[in-house]
Amino acid sequence: MIMDQVPEGLEMNKENIYMSSKSPAQVIKAYYEQFRIDFSTFLKCRSEEVVSGGRMVLTILGRKSEDASSKECCYIWGVLALSLQQMVSQVEVKKEVEKEGSFTISRLESSEITWASCGPEPNNNDAGEYLTQCMRSVAEPLLVNHFGQLVIDPLFQIYSKILSQRVSDDDAKFFNVTVSLTMRSEQLPSS
Repeated sequence: MIMDQVPEGLEMNKENIYMSSKSPAQVIKAYYEQFRIDFSTFLKCRSEEVVSGGRMVLTILGRKSEDASSKECCYIWGVLALSLQQMVSQVEVKKEVEKEGSFTISRLESSEITWASCGPEPNNNDAGEYLTQCMRSVAEPLLVNHFGQLVIDPLFQIYSKILSQRVSDDDAKFFNVTVSLTMRSEQLPSS
């Protein structure tokens, strides 16, 4: 969602661009710490823009499982990693909103959506292309930093082909966390 930069300390995460089941615990911790920093910064910046009592609704990719590398949140990144080689749970969101202190949570919900139902028309044949565009909008800045601009178009062409096949083969789902935030009337001192 809001990852502003690649976490430090990922050298041990060999051949992965995400938290996989093979990632060491230090890698999971590094991603969590980067999320915590970036999400807190995001909330602080939004608190400067939202009027007292104003609201903000966010929907971010999350997971049900305690396993940070579970399929429900990491599978789509695994497909992106596969393309190169050929993030949140509600608790984390709630903890960071409360810790940053600018907003109160009005509502916090989870939902699932199948990959195949993504795009302008549910269960369409273009779901893979639509998902590719969504992932590109999130991942491109990070990938450009690591690999340069020249690799991006060919990478996402390969990714689209693989993802289109996987959408029709798998019953993969996104797990989303949606949070409605209300700006506090008084600002709490930031930590």
